[in-house]
Amino acid sequence: MSVVKSSSRVRNIEYAIRDVIVYAKKMAKRGKKIYYLNIGDPVAFDFDTPRHVKQALAKAVEEGENAYAASEGLLELREAISQKEKRVNGLEISADKIIVTSGISEAIQMVMAALIDIGDEILLPGPTYPPYISYAKFFGGKPVTYETVEESGWQPNIDDLRSKISQKTRGIVIINPNNPCGVLYDEKIVKQILDIAGEHKLPVLSDEIYDQITYEKKFVSTSRLAKDVPVIGFNGFSKAYLMTGWRLGYVYFHDQNGELEELKESVEKEARIRLCVNTPVQKAGIAALNGPQTHIKEMIEKLGERRNYALKRLNEIDGISCTKPEGAFYFFPKIRDIGQRWKRDRDFVLQLLQETGVLFVHGSGFDPVYGAGHFRGVFLPPIPTLEEALDKVELFMEKRE
Repeated sequence: MSVVKSSSRVRNIEYAIRDVIVYAKKMAKRGKKIYYLNIGDPVAFDFDTPRHVKQALAKAVEEGENAYAASEGLLELREAISQKEKRVNGLEISADKIIVTSGISEAIQMVMAALIDIGDEILLPGPTYPPYISYAKFFGGKPVTYETVEESGWQPNIDDLRSKISQKTRGIVIINPNNPCGVLYDEKIVKQILDIAGEHKLPVLSDEIYDQITYEKKFVSTSRLAKDVPVIGFNGFSKAYLMTGWRLGYVYFHDQNGELEELKESVEKEARIRLCVNTPVQKAGIAALNGPQTHIKEMIEKLGERRNYALKRLNEIDGISCTKPEGAFYFFPKIRDIGQRWKRDRDFVLQLLQETGVLFVHGSGFDPVYGAGHFRGVFLPPIPTLEEALDKVELFMEKRE
């Protein structure tokens, strides 16, 4: 029997955050308790989608809002997104500059498809959110990571970024607040990145999904600082609005001089191919943006306590050190003795899982250069669960002294 081969573009796709679950599932089948600290899904813990959002979804279905929507998204939702960006981030983005997507992941896919030809390069922060690497490769491009400096709280190295721009560079990605490191970029550094982008006539792709999840510092949108540099903004409903499984996001084009018009039209063509985003969920998205916002403050208060606990515990464990996350809900600690006790960070993560049931993601899955020797975890669970998991990590590390 002949084997039907898959295409070369998909054979090497990796997504470390979910790839590690394969190992966890095998252990769970054998009765091992697994502490899932790998995926940034607050709804998987004790955070719940706001009631008025759930009711809006049910109402939409019951009232017959079940037909196809416009490919670019419901006008009412795009207008609500425009108002949200003005209210939260101080931006003037008209509804016609917004395209609704099935989560940010689809937005990344669409923009990469429209932006990258074979051989083109895209600059990404290292470490970075893995789909940026995967989609760049999928469309024949080359992801090039610029250094972010752990000793400086994972702020970007501007000199390194500048040195990596070439004739093939098609854009610069900023993820702020950052996944996986939790850093909130300094305004001065974002302005420097924008200056470099303007100098080389490049667009900036700004992933701002965690814009409302910050702690001591306040987030400032890249587009607000951009002046005449074109910015492609990514955002969505998964995190702040606790709608992870609903898959609702958007991409906007902040462009004063019309430089992004052709790109936007290309993304609109892609949106037509996939028909539309789930119509009832879009209706619920309107309710999320226009309804009560009190759950966000409550969520941040809970997350802040959990962050402080996790950070203290991690830095007390011999062999692990961790910088303070300023946004999102991730920690990205450094593992001492990679190359000695463990050959790679992936070996550390898998051995930890096997012996303790605690599931993290290896740092090299976020970038083989700047993520290596680290692991990413979430501080989403309640403190008693975090305590159980981190107790096991501490014992695991002590056994290897």
